[in-house]
Amino acid sequence: MSIKVLYFASLKDHVGRSGDELQVSAPVSLLELWQLANPNLPLPNALLAAVNMNYASLDSLASDGDEVAFFPPVTGG
Repeated sequence: MSIKVLYFASLKDHVGRSGDELQVSAPVSLLELWQLANPNLPLPNALLAAVNMNYASLDSLASDGDEVAFFPPVTGG
C-alpha cells in the first residue's frame, strides 16, 4: 500500500522536505504515519492534518492511494 505524505508551510522547513511516499502493509493512523515518516522528530504541539483534502484527526486512518497533508495552524487577516 502506498500513501503520499505532504508537508506545508513552516512544517516543510522543520522536516527538511516537501513530502514522502510511504509503503505500509495495512491502514495506519495519521499519528503512526507521522512517526513512520519522521522517527527522529517529535510530533509538533500544534499540527493539523488532512486526508484527500479533507480535515482529519490524528487518529483517522490512511490507506492505499491516500494523500495525507500535515500543516501548522494558519492565521491570516
